[in-house]
Amino acid sequence: MNFLPIFLDLRGKTCLVAGGGETAARKAGLLLQAGAWIRLAHNGELAPAFAEHKIHDRITHLNAAFDDAMLDGVEIVISAAEDDVIDRKVFDAARARHLPVNVVDKPAMCSFVLPAILDRSPMIVAVGTGGASPVLARLLRARLETLIPASYGRLAHLAESFREQVKAKFSHPPMRRIFWEKVLQGPVAEMVFSGKEDDAAKLLQHTLDQEVDVQPVGEVYLVGAGPGNPDLLTFRALRLMQQADVVVHDNLVSEPIMDMCRRDAERIYVGKKRADHAVPQEDINMLLVRLAKEGKRVLRLKGGDPFIFGRGGEEIETLVDHGVPFQVVPGITAAAGVASYAGIPLTHRDYAQSVTFVTGHLKDDSINLDWSSIAKPNQTIVIYMGLQGLPVLSKELVRHGLPPQTPAAIVQQGTTPHQRVVVGTLETLPVLAVEANLKPPTLIIVGNVVSLHEKLKWFVSEDDRAASTK
Repeated sequence: MNFLPIFLDLRGKTCLVAGGGETAARKAGLLLQAGAWIRLAHNGELAPAFAEHKIHDRITHLNAAFDDAMLDGVEIVISAAEDDVIDRKVFDAARARHLPVNVVDKPAMCSFVLPAILDRSPMIVAVGTGGASPVLARLLRARLETLIPASYGRLAHLAESFREQVKAKFSHPPMRRIFWEKVLQGPVAEMVFSGKEDDAAKLLQHTLDQEVDVQPVGEVYLVGAGPGNPDLLTFRALRLMQQADVVVHDNLVSEPIMDMCRRDAERIYVGKKRADHAVPQEDINMLLVRLAKEGKRVLRLKGGDPFIFGRGGEEIETLVDHGVPFQVVPGITAAAGVASYAGIPLTHRDYAQSVTFVTGHLKDDSINLDWSSIAKPNQTIVIYMGLQGLPVLSKELVRHGLPPQTPAAIVQQGTTPHQRVVVGTLETLPVLAVEANLKPPTLIIVGNVVSLHEKLKWFVSEDDRAASTK
């Protein structure tokens, strides 16, 4: 995150705008909308666009060249002089006083940027690209215009008018949050959207009067986070991620997905790596029970799908035994997501008519699998957690009947910008994986379908792109 998004209260504050052209007029108009007083530094005539601002007594044209003294008492500075010398002078003077400054179309001389704004006062939505592409920000704002109608501003006003009543009603902050989530997504909101604001206020008052200030009933959301790419989350998963009070997450949940959880939710890491179990599974099970019984909405976020090598079944068994309500949201398991992004179909009429998922986790330097059932022709084998045991896996599959030349691939961080695909055979893949210095998380795919990778690969990761330019 290159810029921290903040909202400034400029009502009654003095801001300096340098420049007298059309761009300066737009910036001045934006500041006037925010309630600011404008000190306009420009020596000469003003562009016609300033005519509409003359009705304001909050804009003063200093008909003189910019001088450092013009910054006395100023809160923020915008330079739209369209003159490199003046822009540099304004920037240097503002930074010397530690004032926030924006020089239009010159990102290197901006300590803050102006986003594309969707005004639904008192609700404001801002979209920024850090100066990388203002046009893209405006396009995104235009899309948001269709999703957030003007009536959301009226809904925000209604909520504001009841804020103190709700705060006085509920002694538990989580109860306030749950109450507002129910109100803002229910009939009250629909009444506001349809123009029935008086009826909405009456219903909101009635709903508040009927509420009881008691400890909320907790619940656990067992959610599959998929193989790492946040674009592969389900809508339901995202909704629950945004409303949970606590996030209990694994090592395999990617950082971009964690960033999509509610910002103020408590986060508890319980991930497991090889020979490093941060929290034993039994303790995780009881942690979920304890948090839910405290009245919290608990998001149990697991990489992939919670019911495919995710031990989700064990966790909800414990929840059932302790009477804790829960719901399960499946995720795209690594086999489906990673294989797709690697251009390797798990089944194909000409290559494989079945697929088997197995775990390649080593225990005492051995892997306990029914080798005769998986080492079959025309079958794809997908191996989770198999990087460490890859030499054993390859050796046993060959020993139980698969040819050493059987195509095999290992994919690191599949579906993410750092995806790497190493392709070989059962005979060569262990050495290739070592040479590539692969690290978990990885997924191994064995079978003739791997031979389609070169033809069908479509996803180009950032690492692939960087390697191709070397």
